[in-house]
Amino acid sequence: MLVATALVLLMTPALAFFYGGLVRSKNVLNTMMMSLASIGAVGIVWVVAGYSLAFAPGTGWLGGGAHLLLNGVGLEPKGSIPHLLFMAYQGTFAIITAALISGSLVERMRFGPYLAFITLWSIVVYAPVCHWVWGGGWLGTLGALDFAGGTVVHVNAAAAALAAALALGPRRDYGRQALLPHNVPFVLLGAALLWFGWFGFNAGSALAANGSAVLAFVNTLFAPAATLTVWMALDRLRTGKATAVGAATGIVVGLVAITPAAGFVGPMGAIALGALAAVPSYCGILWRSRTRLDDSLDVVAAHGLGGATGALLTGVFAAAAWGGSGGLIEGNAAQLGKQLVAVLATLAYSGAVSWALFKAITWVATVRASERLQGRGLDVELHGEEAYGSGEGAILVLSERQNRDAQPKPLPRVHTIADVLEI
Repeated sequence: MLVATALVLLMTPALAFFYGGLVRSKNVLNTMMMSLASIGAVGIVWVVAGYSLAFAPGTGWLGGGAHLLLNGVGLEPKGSIPHLLFMAYQGTFAIITAALISGSLVERMRFGPYLAFITLWSIVVYAPVCHWVWGGGWLGTLGALDFAGGTVVHVNAAAAALAAALALGPRRDYGRQALLPHNVPFVLLGAALLWFGWFGFNAGSALAANGSAVLAFVNTLFAPAATLTVWMALDRLRTGKATAVGAATGIVVGLVAITPAAGFVGPMGAIALGALAAVPSYCGILWRSRTRLDDSLDVVAAHGLGGATGALLTGVFAAAAWGGSGGLIEGNAAQLGKQLVAVLATLAYSGAVSWALFKAITWVATVRASERLQGRGLDVELHGEEAYGSGEGAILVLSERQNRDAQPKPLPRVHTIADVLEI
């Protein structure tokens, strides 16, 4: 579980590479920082309050305050592992979930308001939904299955991404020029590291080195392999070419889709699930590109449709022989209904509260980068650095600041010799 926790933490910088490669070079550092900063902001908030609200005893809707500031969280057992390790493992989930949202906001949102949004979001949205499913809340009591986060992580983050993208509006150049990935090898590297980290995400959710972990590990290997195969075939049928960005996206969609089912379906069910999951996400990306919705890196199609498809198909392929309660194929149609309730409840709550939270932040801060800032790129202005060292952007900004500083300023009135010496 120590290794699984480290693997899930690796997924956040992996996401930074995946997202960073998909944007233009003038925004790559800002995009990567949006992922990395979640480790700091969300990680600390998780320790202070998020863990308690998600996992402390409470109501069916929200955990209580028994574990605020990690009160009562020590080396005593929490199930099969030390309580402190369980808290840390779950904290890496909170971090990556908040970071996922950034994919819908890149290249046009100011960094400070973004940090405020994901920090507050992890408290008012992520922690309650996590409690519903894993902390003894109403969805867990209902019997909804979510082995490692199809609804808690992916549907939840996608609903927030959709709400925030609608509230923020499209990029300055959206629909007017091609917004192409600047570094496809970064995208492939990010996808590969995400797949590697996902073994900790899914197999680690068994919370033990046991048969359930083995099943989740194997399914995490083969379900994305099926999604990747179908995705490349769809690309070939549509364009005659199997693209690298498409392949990387297919891998991520397959990982997302198997997440809720990883410990509940057999390997053949996982392969079928992964193959089927490719279709709605692929079509969703094509549809989104023809609309005014600037979900910049297709969080909704990849994580929303992928997570929802995986959650629903869990209710179809879950098998009693592999540790599930049995799904539609085994005659348990009620399980599919429970999965649908979980997806719809998460979409409704996360979407509505995320929209309200985003709007509240716009009332107290300038959230959207100006047209000039978007044109120049966010890296130099917001972070003082360039990804690829021409230095031209930094020189231009420095020159402008020097020009502002060179403007004549009125001298203060002089009253005494002391004032002269002060000047």
